[in-house]
Amino acid sequence: MRKANWLLLAMALLLSVFLAACSGGSSSEGDSSGEDTGTEEGTDEGTSEEGGEASGEQVLNLLDTSQIPTMDSSHATDAVAFQYLGSTMEGLYRLGENAEPVPGIAEGEPEVSEDGLTWNIKLREDAVWSNGDPVTAHDFVFAWRRAIDPDTGSEYGPFMMNDVLKNATAINNGEKDVEELGVEAVSDYELKITLEKAVPYFHSLLTFGTYLPLNEDFVTEQGDDYALTSDNLIYNGPFVLEDWDPKANESWTMKKNPDYWDAETVQLEEINVDVVKETSTAVNLYDTGETDRASLTAEFVEQYAGTEDYRTLPEPTLFYLKMNQANEYLANKNIRKAIAMAINKQDMVDVILANGSIVSNAAVPVDFTTHPESGEDFRDINGDLLTTDKEQAKELWQKGLDELGVDSIELRYLGGDTETATEMDAYIKNQLEETLEGLTVEISSVPFEERIARDEASDYDIQNSGWGPDYLDPSTWLNMWTSDSPYMTMNYNNEEYDSLIKEANNELLTDLSARYDNYLEAEKVLMDDAAIAPLYQRSRAYLWRPSVKGVIFNPMGADFSYKWAYIEE
Repeated sequence: MRKANWLLLAMALLLSVFLAACSGGSSSEGDSSGEDTGTEEGTDEGTSEEGGEASGEQVLNLLDTSQIPTMDSSHATDAVAFQYLGSTMEGLYRLGENAEPVPGIAEGEPEVSEDGLTWNIKLREDAVWSNGDPVTAHDFVFAWRRAIDPDTGSEYGPFMMNDVLKNATAINNGEKDVEELGVEAVSDYELKITLEKAVPYFHSLLTFGTYLPLNEDFVTEQGDDYALTSDNLIYNGPFVLEDWDPKANESWTMKKNPDYWDAETVQLEEINVDVVKETSTAVNLYDTGETDRASLTAEFVEQYAGTEDYRTLPEPTLFYLKMNQANEYLANKNIRKAIAMAINKQDMVDVILANGSIVSNAAVPVDFTTHPESGEDFRDINGDLLTTDKEQAKELWQKGLDELGVDSIELRYLGGDTETATEMDAYIKNQLEETLEGLTVEISSVPFEERIARDEASDYDIQNSGWGPDYLDPSTWLNMWTSDSPYMTMNYNNEEYDSLIKEANNELLTDLSARYDNYLEAEKVLMDDAAIAPLYQRSRAYLWRPSVKGVIFNPMGADFSYKWAYIEE
């Protein structure tokens, strides 16, 4: 059992605040590509449906809008990858109902030292990989070292482990050997974790895909072929992946893993997934009974709203424009502010999306986290910080043009290739060019995998981007915009912002109110700089087969958990 100490009291306070408020996640099935699309609180997808009973064929047919970019947990960065990693792999803990961490490979709750720096976790001895090897503490040590090793080139390793696991930052900077990472196999079934500092949200971090184990012998044997196809993978989770080859086909299957330690709980025998980008095609497949869930765009929401099969899913996922300040024009604050204020966001959510999404005017979502003392929602405290104001946008635009000594600007706009994405991007282009005289926007609509690659290479001027939380804390949003963040692909640098975030993540860890206040102030700095242009907080609309029960919707990591799902005919 965990010991009662100041850290756990802090965690209890934080999690009670966050879990009561959170209502969403990143994206998946028809929207995992980071494009827009959602479930409804209190319906089957948010509960394990106690009292229900599986009946009929236990096969679930789903759609996604993009191929899985990778199944290597050290290299996964997006909602698509984390969805299928979460379905086929098991970490120490996984998210259960109400986003609470429940034991996975861990036998029970962690034992935490009084200072919050040492976590001892005993592992269950009945967990095995799909090749028959036991899942041991050594698998976690290998995976975590691999993720933080600079030679691996992981993005999420440093993002999730730096300043969290002892020596992670120094290792990633090449200053210490990877063997000095704060994780140790005390025995085959006991893991000792040493933190750099007492991190209040570490328990929830342990549910995330970057902290999954890896079988060293298998990964080493596969070499450069590891995780390229389902033939180059082994699994320790509820399902195993079959027929996945991103270069050869646009479909894959997940089958129940008979060797999973909790296989008795898993009732679905098979989950079939096809890539479909067009909403009209998805809806037709739903109407003909060939899929059990289909994302809806605005034109179909009006048609199906109010029917038994219609569901909406609000979530804490934000969409915004990233503006790359390597571009000399976007390095100008007035130009950025003009762009951020020139778009009619209300019409965007009401007409283009029409799925319950709401306007976003800042960098942290509504109904995600509340102040430890006052209990006020983050958004209620800071309010709207960067709103639509076309007249002011025109004034700022002209001021920026004068400062730059130009009368026209051309910007490259990086967007997605799904139906909703192309419609959204065309709307934004029209709004910007119509409001800001002299602006030309050239749109590149590319597949999700290419958009990730171009983002990582900072190969864009403006990018339509989205982010769902990785863990239950405001820092999951605000850490992204520091100058040393691995996700700082837009060349933004503000010393005041960096200082506020650094202090919140270090000196103020034990002062929850002061820490929270730093985050509030940092968001104001970010929005005053118009580092990003907030657009909307997503809700997703679905056709959802009423016979599909027990799917849990998560606010972070894998959007959907199918471990407890079943069909009730």
